[in-house]
Amino acid sequence: MNDQNPSPSIDSESPFLKFLDNFVSRNKGRATLLEHEAKGVFKEMGLAVPRGRFIARGEVILPLTDLSFPLVAKVSSSKVTSKSDVGGVKTGIKDRDELARAIHELMLIEAAEGVLVEEMAPQGVEVIVGGVIDNQFGPVVMFGLGGVFVELFRDVAFGLAPLTSGDAFWLIQQTKGHRLLEGYRGKPPVDTGSLLHIIISVSEIMATGLVKEIDLNPVALYPKGSLILDAKMAAVR
Repeated sequence: MNDQNPSPSIDSESPFLKFLDNFVSRNKGRATLLEHEAKGVFKEMGLAVPRGRFIARGEVILPLTDLSFPLVAKVSSSKVTSKSDVGGVKTGIKDRDELARAIHELMLIEAAEGVLVEEMAPQGVEVIVGGVIDNQFGPVVMFGLGGVFVELFRDVAFGLAPLTSGDAFWLIQQTKGHRLLEGYRGKPPVDTGSLLHIIISVSEIMATGLVKEIDLNPVALYPKGSLILDAKMAAVR
């Protein structure tokens, strides 16, 4: 990585740092944040997430007229580590009747705190971006290609936070599957600038020391733009 240029960091007086500090303080004692809460942090940083609505357990469900079908509905729970393992994801919801059934079924899952309903994202190249406070190295950022690249080949790379733009680009290049991002077998290249923005943003959050862990999996990349499809976050304090 490039050690010649100073790494970026969130300015101590920046509105976002104040937002993050207040956000973490409000959620003190909670081991894991709900998905819509974590996505709200990244949306505050200017990163794109699917349009959606969180419905808390016991809340009256009003027509979601601001969302367009097809939709996806996901159980929200700080105690559910894998939504898929508990049948907590319903995709391809085409109308209001299907949506009502999906929400009802998801609310019945043990420990469900609510349901997150979002517009389904178009298919893109899926990657993983994460961060953790390592006992030895401190704040660390991880990047990897999604699908079989991470499941079978463990094709991931790590860097110390915070990262410069050059560091983030270096991190991407360390993965064997990075060629998929440049366009492969007739497919267009993805928006690398958007991906760099996500990686740097995660690194900046980790460098504050306010957050213990971040897991963005998957992030969908497109020729123009990107979407954080799932997000997990754990606060330090």
